[in-house]
Amino acid sequence: MSVRTHVPWYWRGAAIVVLLAISLALAGWIYDLGRRYAGFDRTLTEQEMVGLKERVAVLEGELSKASAIANASESNLSIERTTVQQLTQQVRQLEATNAALKEDLAVFESLAATEDKGVGISIHQLHAELDATAHQLRYRFLVSTQGARREKETKVHLAFQLQMQQGGKAVMMNFPALNPSDGKFIISFKHFRRVEGVVPVPADARVLKLEAKLTQDGSVVASQAVNL
Repeated sequence: MSVRTHVPWYWRGAAIVVLLAISLALAGWIYDLGRRYAGFDRTLTEQEMVGLKERVAVLEGELSKASAIANASESNLSIERTTVQQLTQQVRQLEATNAALKEDLAVFESLAATEDKGVGISIHQLHAELDATAHQLRYRFLVSTQGARREKETKVHLAFQLQMQQGGKAVMMNFPALNPSDGKFIISFKHFRRVEGVVPVPADARVLKLEAKLTQDGSVVASQAVNL
């Protein structure tokens, strides 16, 4: 197995600059040789001609190697930038996943500590983040049930209420607005469940607060709000 020494991209960039300088030097030599060969310098001797030809041959070899290295360096730079971007994105995703798992663990520990005391449905750790480009809020939370409900499947309807500033006025928006019993917003679970999704937001509105509500038979059984 071979070990490849890592060279930072900025050193590769410096190498490319040096290689370009070699290319320019070769161009100058060839131009000068052309001038002399065409008769601009008639003091050229046969020995000088031979020396120049040898020099050109050497420079051509160096240029060939330099071009290969430059092309490889450029390719490596592109690959390294792409790799760094991908790794950065993966790290951010892992950090977000790790944070979510820590939150889940804290909730589970809390549920275990109060298992014999609490009864009913609860929302835990509601988070919301604005995606301004897509004009939507990304939300996530945990929902759990305690007591006798734990032995059977629980179904609840999910709805949101947003407090916003729009056109200089305070505005309230309910989501979903038209069909709150839509299957997309029915949550089924037995013990607990992580819930994630998006809420559309008007492009000209500034969201101040998001409240998540869980209802059964038209009655609110759990709710939690978060300020943005």
